[in-house]
Amino acid sequence: MKIFIVFIGGFLGSICRYMVSGWFPSHSGFPIATMLINIVGCFLLGWLLTTLKLNKNKHLFISLLFGTGFISSFTTFSTFTIETIQLLENQLYIFAIVYVCASILLGILAAYIGYKLVGFKVGENR
Repeated sequence: MKIFIVFIGGFLGSICRYMVSGWFPSHSGFPIATMLINIVGCFLLGWLLTTLKLNKNKHLFISLLFGTGFISSFTTFSTFTIETIQLLENQLYIFAIVYVCASILLGILAAYIGYKLVGFKVGENR
């Protein structure tokens, strides 16, 4: 049953990634869609894991469906690395540097914001 839950989440996450990629085509050579997808995924995972931790991980179904399934298939490190290599091969060095730095820094910031939002939410409920 756990594998089926992960499968459903993964199915939905990969479809969402495909759709978002279509909304943000790369006209200038800069892979904005992948960067946005990964940043949103970092935010969602930071928020989800913090929420589950505060609830003492009682919700395995939610963790498997959204964390392991949806978010894992929605985000894509492999596409990020290939797009970085393509930028370098096309001698778009500034784009490559901006892409890597922005993806990492904004990803960490997004995860932190997701984490902190749960903290603020919990603080308001006390």
